[in-house]
Amino acid sequence: MYAKRKTYVKNEKMNEYLNSLRFAFYCMSHPMDGFWDLTHEKRGSYAAANTILALTLIVRIMKLRFTSFIFITVYWEELNIFLYIASIIFPLALWVIGNWALTTLFDGKGRLGQVYMATCYGLLPYPVIQLPLMLISNVVTVDESEFYSVISAISLVFCGVLIITAMGQIHEFSGAKNILFTIASLFAMLVMVFILLLFFSMITQGVAYIVSLVREMLFRM
Repeated sequence: MYAKRKTYVKNEKMNEYLNSLRFAFYCMSHPMDGFWDLTHEKRGSYAAANTILALTLIVRIMKLRFTSFIFITVYWEELNIFLYIASIIFPLALWVIGNWALTTLFDGKGRLGQVYMATCYGLLPYPVIQLPLMLISNVVTVDESEFYSVISAISLVFCGVLIITAMGQIHEFSGAKNILFTIASLFAMLVMVFILLLFFSMITQGVAYIVSLVREMLFRM
């Protein structure tokens, strides 16, 4: 009886996960209604958001290996895959924190987790479009390269539009206010980068000073 109950609960969780993952496609085709229901009707899940983010990272890495050399030239000996992944995760984290921090001060309704979830859901067009485009890149000619470039740019613009729409829906902002806070969030990201660089610079200088001081003491002893 316990085993059946455990299996039932497991199946229910799996169904909820799959439904929330499928709902991402609804958000992609009906962003206004989709992103409202995502948080207000609780139709999204962190598991699905994490899956979409993981797919985005995987496709991004696969592009380096499987995209035609006509479009991407990769110097593998100089590539640090961990830094490459961080170059995607870090701006995402800055965006989520910056947007949440600013909107919280001005009556934004979205919580930090909701901003993260909606942002990840907004990334879905990237793996959906870039994965087949990556394969197509190996069969198109140089003369057809503009087709690849345009479709690739569309996937990025599509993601941006979805994320901006998502922020407006979860924070319940008007269109003009949403655009204003989108720009403000980008500025907040730059400010946070500056503060982090300043912090690490001070830490580096402090460590260097302590090391030089210890060396001087050891030399005098």
